[in-house]
Amino acid sequence: MEPVIFLVDDDDGSRDAMTRTLERVGYSLRAFASAEEALEKLRDGEQVDAVVSDVRMPGMDGYEFLREVRAEYPSLPFLLVTAYADVKDAVAALQEGADDYLTKPVKVQELRQRVQLQLERRVLSDENRRLRQRLEKSFGFEGIVGHSIAMEELLERLRVVAPTRSTVLIVGESGTGKELVANALHQNSPRSHGPFVAINCGAIPGEILESELFGHEKGAFTGAHQRRIGLIERAAGGTLFLDEISELSADLQVKLLRVLEERHIMRVGGATQIAVDFRLVAATNRHLAEWVESGRFRQDLFYRLKVVELSIPPLRERAGDIPLFVQHFLEYFNEELESSVGGVHPAVLTALKRQPWPGNVRELRNLIETMVLFARSGEIGLEDLPAEYRTPTQQTESVDPAVWQPRPMDEIEKEAILRTVAHTGGHRARAADLLEIGLRTLQRKLKEYGEIAPRENGEPEGEE
Repeated sequence: MEPVIFLVDDDDGSRDAMTRTLERVGYSLRAFASAEEALEKLRDGEQVDAVVSDVRMPGMDGYEFLREVRAEYPSLPFLLVTAYADVKDAVAALQEGADDYLTKPVKVQELRQRVQLQLERRVLSDENRRLRQRLEKSFGFEGIVGHSIAMEELLERLRVVAPTRSTVLIVGESGTGKELVANALHQNSPRSHGPFVAINCGAIPGEILESELFGHEKGAFTGAHQRRIGLIERAAGGTLFLDEISELSADLQVKLLRVLEERHIMRVGGATQIAVDFRLVAATNRHLAEWVESGRFRQDLFYRLKVVELSIPPLRERAGDIPLFVQHFLEYFNEELESSVGGVHPAVLTALKRQPWPGNVRELRNLIETMVLFARSGEIGLEDLPAEYRTPTQQTESVDPAVWQPRPMDEIEKEAILRTVAHTGGHRARAADLLEIGLRTLQRKLKEYGEIAPRENGEPEGEE
């Protein structure tokens, strides 16, 4: 569709000349003899991609027209056309929101170039805004899926710590979404307009990692043909995310500790201290406290990192969140793969909620992508679920009546509850979430079974 230009000028000859000039290069022109008429059409909702307006006009002049447009359409490109004698006034108008100005007599080529430039800038601005919205949707708090008790607690802590400068240590198994949480911290912080710089410390050999983090000077080592700015410097004004922090060598642990204490770095082969300003977010799938005890990780660095600790529960401990994840990934991959899978059969969700998920959310994400890609109909059914994800009762295998023995429902329920509580290490809130029953109900059942234990912090009294 051709860009639509509103051209406003009370001089018939000037207006007609500019109209012909812009129409020759493929623009659709709407020409007006007064600002009032153009403003009325704007408010009627007519399409417009840019405004070119004269300054000196009877009634509403170009400056007043500019103020009205800016108040209601702040992102609409607006160019003023003025006489040479009014250049000072036109420059002042730029401070009120005009994007550019031209002087009369208007040169044909200059008019085309200036209008084209403003249209290109608007396209870039719109693209940046859409990318920003997509980034916020993906990495903001709304991108962290889950309504389980554990995830609600995590989100509440995220909301508190995100606006601060505090160093954060994210703990969780592989695949739980540690980088997603780190990005959410960044996107909801005052540093969100700065860079988010991430590096996996376990994926880069130690001798290379130092140069990646600190940078190096030309000639610092064989192959250092030019100066390299390290990731710590690149994170200036933003967030540095160090994943798998436990994999840092002892030497790099010392150097990172010094950076956190002094907020200065020295490039490899350099002799100058460089001030650095970044927020550190680290992550690990290890029990760092145990690594400290065994001497594999420095205690002083551990406490420097653990100013705030955020723990992400594994997927197997929040099975109630699986339907949310499935819907989230279904929408995402429908868009990415240009598919139209409408939903997932309840039997599939039941099967997924019974899985141990050693790969956590990453494993579930990959599974949904595969099933969307190879779905045989508009709904994902058991036939689309790989065999290893089906429970025996959902597969076509028959059960030998001679082996199977009926059991009372109360006995089955008791076994399920006690196994789940044991699976969560006695954390009854998580067990209740996995069983999809109320916490008070779980407490009452445990009391009936003679399984009495001290209440956890903040846990309500059970039903008597």
